[in-house]
Amino acid sequence: MYGTLTDFAIGSAAREVVKDVAPPDRLDAFLHRFSCYQLDEVMGDWRPYDEVVSRSFERACRSTGVEFRPGDPDKIFAAIPGWGPHPDVPGPLAELAEHFPLVIISNAADRHADQNVAKLGASFHAVYTAEMARAYKPRLRAFEFMYEQLGCRPEETMHVSSSPRYDLQSATDLGVKDTVYLNRGTEPSAPYYHAYEVTSLAGVVELLGI
Repeated sequence: MYGTLTDFAIGSAAREVVKDVAPPDRLDAFLHRFSCYQLDEVMGDWRPYDEVVSRSFERACRSTGVEFRPGDPDKIFAAIPGWGPHPDVPGPLAELAEHFPLVIISNAADRHADQNVAKLGASFHAVYTAEMARAYKPRLRAFEFMYEQLGCRPEETMHVSSSPRYDLQSATDLGVKDTVYLNRGTEPSAPYYHAYEVTSLAGVVELLGI
């Protein structure tokens, strides 16, 4: 959901929060580290998502010399449920929902997931979160939990994501053949980990011949 369907503006939110304390020559480095530390923080045992954001934010501050204020991560976390879909999403997503059971596996917190999903404007067969799985993507356990709940095998599904490193590598490792990289320009293409590449959700509709 986040990044692929929802315009996950966590970088912009972090930029807004630190703009008055981050020297201009350190801001880009801070935002890059914040992104990297988020991935690092989800690779271990599950912890609440607000802690993931807070720990990532504090580590980014410390590593780039930006002042850390304990209340700043809470501002970012509180903004997440207000973020809606990318402009290309609502129409094609509704069309896909008419033909296929759609499933979300997200690193979202349970308290945010329903609010973000409601803004997408389509019907979903199921929505699973890292909190339910007690594991974040890209850990394989998050994906295994989803397939256990669905009662199907990876090779019976198509996995669509804007993130090779959070989603498509893990999906490929578990045996998904129909992997689709929705390239939103936030991560480099990784052809080994996706069978198809599109630049909008309408491309998925075309792939499926709807």
